[in-house]
Amino acid sequence: MRTGSEPATARSPLRMRLWLSLWGMAWALFGLVAFAMNGRPGWAAACAVVLLLAVVDLCVITYRMRQGPHYHPGRDVPPYEPDHGDGRPHGPGHGVDGGRPGQGRTGPSSGRP
Repeated sequence: MRTGSEPATARSPLRMRLWLSLWGMAWALFGLVAFAMNGRPGWAAACAVVLLLAVVDLCVITYRMRQGPHYHPGRDVPPYEPDHGDGRPHGPGHGVDGGRPGQGRTGPSSGRP
């Protein structure tokens, strides 16, 4: 069931990204060495750029994996807040005050009109 909060609660398959990043690093390193040894500096530079992107992606992936279950939840954690069955929307921004801090049913907390 869709909740409407999928963009805010989406999860990235970090283990798959990790392996794809490692695979890309291996092939980019192989291409860099092969093209450099065969005298193709343009292709070697292209492989170096791909290698750099794969290393940066690997760093981002490991950072996100170390952040814990918010970015890398286990199999028992649902990808979004489950439906509680009462038909009301859940989460911030759906209340009477529109989700703005400092405002409730009576208006602004500062007392100004």
